[in-house]
Amino acid sequence: MTGLDWFVVLLYFAGLAGITWWVVAKNRDTADDFFLAGRSLGWFVVGASIFASNIGSEHLVGLAGSGATSGVALAHYELHAWCLLVLGWVLVPFYMRSGVYTMPEFLERRFSPSARWLLSLISLVAYVLTKIAVGIFAGGVVFGTLLPGLEVQIGSTVLNSFWIGSVSVVLLTGLYTVIGGMRAVAYTEAAQTIILLFGSLLLTLFGLQALGGWAELRTVLGPEMFNLWKPLVPAGVEGTWAPVREAGRMAWYFNGDYPWLGMLFCAPIIGLWYWCTDQYIVQRTLGAPSEREARRGTIFAAFLKLMPVFIFIVPGMIALALARTGRIGGLESMVGPDGQVIPHAAQAAFPLMVQHVLPSGIRGIVVAGLLAALMSSLAGAFNACSTLFTMDFYKQFRPDASQAQLVWVGRVATGVMILIALVWIPVIQGARGLYEYLQGVQGYLAPPIAAVFFFGVFNKRINARGCLAALTIGFALGIFRLAVDTPVSLGMDGFAGGYAPGSWLWIVNNIYFQYYSLLIFLVSSAVLVGVSYATDAPDPAQLRDLTFATMSEELRRESRASWTAIDVVNSGIVVALILGAYLYFNG
Repeated sequence: MTGLDWFVVLLYFAGLAGITWWVVAKNRDTADDFFLAGRSLGWFVVGASIFASNIGSEHLVGLAGSGATSGVALAHYELHAWCLLVLGWVLVPFYMRSGVYTMPEFLERRFSPSARWLLSLISLVAYVLTKIAVGIFAGGVVFGTLLPGLEVQIGSTVLNSFWIGSVSVVLLTGLYTVIGGMRAVAYTEAAQTIILLFGSLLLTLFGLQALGGWAELRTVLGPEMFNLWKPLVPAGVEGTWAPVREAGRMAWYFNGDYPWLGMLFCAPIIGLWYWCTDQYIVQRTLGAPSEREARRGTIFAAFLKLMPVFIFIVPGMIALALARTGRIGGLESMVGPDGQVIPHAAQAAFPLMVQHVLPSGIRGIVVAGLLAALMSSLAGAFNACSTLFTMDFYKQFRPDASQAQLVWVGRVATGVMILIALVWIPVIQGARGLYEYLQGVQGYLAPPIAAVFFFGVFNKRINARGCLAALTIGFALGIFRLAVDTPVSLGMDGFAGGYAPGSWLWIVNNIYFQYYSLLIFLVSSAVLVGVSYATDAPDPAQLRDLTFATMSEELRRESRASWTAIDVVNSGIVVALILGAYLYFNG
């Protein structure tokens, strides 16, 4: 980092400070304003904020690292831009008409208060385990790579660059989130999106230039790294139903190299949950003034969502190619003597590219983009957590609380989440496989939520008892798998080598997380439908305008009037681009 680079980074922070100051001047101390920006966000801010919230640490660090180790396999998740179209066209009309603050609140209106509290609790825990934990870890990785010699001594304790980066990102992000609420989060994310896209695109272009172009990248890495569809078992390995993992022979459901079966059937379940029902994302659409603005925001976000394949996965692949060819010094630590990638070292692919490929000044822009992604991801998590706690717990126990009290509690809840994030640093510091960690946790918690939301909107016969049973059993299956996996993934004492081969816990731990996630979804769906049809049908009055079958003709006309041919054409372009990517990345 040169003086010019630091100057660019300082300009970035000055811009954030300016936006925060402007937001504070506009803010009114009401719950509507603090949690949903007064429901005044236009489509550009909605779409950019959705994108910036999603494109966080797991992409900058984990996705680029996965690109170096597995090529374009994880592009499946980035090509889930179609899920944003489902949000805008299918679910946004229900969310906007209900006027809710949170997704659990919508679930209460469709089913029962118990469903709301259960989903709120699970969501809060999930945000700590995924969004906040991963954001902290990635902040430390980025600072540790770019400023490896940075140290600060406090008394007898020496904090290295990992700790300095983690704590700095958490505190700075928490500060403007506490002060400005959702409006500050949304508008800073809109600005951060521009910086992030511009900086990351420059990294891809400079990387390709250093390597010799796209054709050279394909030559160095080979066709397999450009194949979205991985086999059920690796080449040269015999697949079997028996629970074994031996040289040349393994259970097909143990293969974790992103097999096509899991990507085709499981990944969309996680995608639909994340993009269509998760508070972290959907809260931005709730801040729009109308169904039209919310829908157009999701379409805009879908266009932006197609970019990570080229600005995060491809730079990771370029880093591997440069390491193998030796054309740029400083990247050789990513590969072993045989030229094969070292998975742990590959986690630093993106910051290593920033450090060794970019010229002075440009490096500062990309580092600002790195910080933007890290901070926007955490800001979204902090804001979502404070909204869930305040509106789904505190307000339920204090229904007469004033608007000022709700805002104060929201700020306190954000502060508590910041403290939890700081305490969590030592735990997540020991984890390995950042993107896989995130996808695993989401894969275990998402299926029952996706089931109750989509079945609930499309089938009026689904009732509260079925919903609660599905959530309870689905979450129990997910928590059980997390309890089995966590000691191994964190390398806790006695678990460094995993469970005893052949044991039941060893089999559970080795089943590929996507297959286990699919199992949870199928079980949850069966329980949801079975219990609902075995018990009384829900009250028709409760279902009014909350399912497709119970929508009034007036609301159908209003929803139809909210979109135009332009919205349909833009949505069609998104789908065409996705299909084009699937056709191109086939090896």
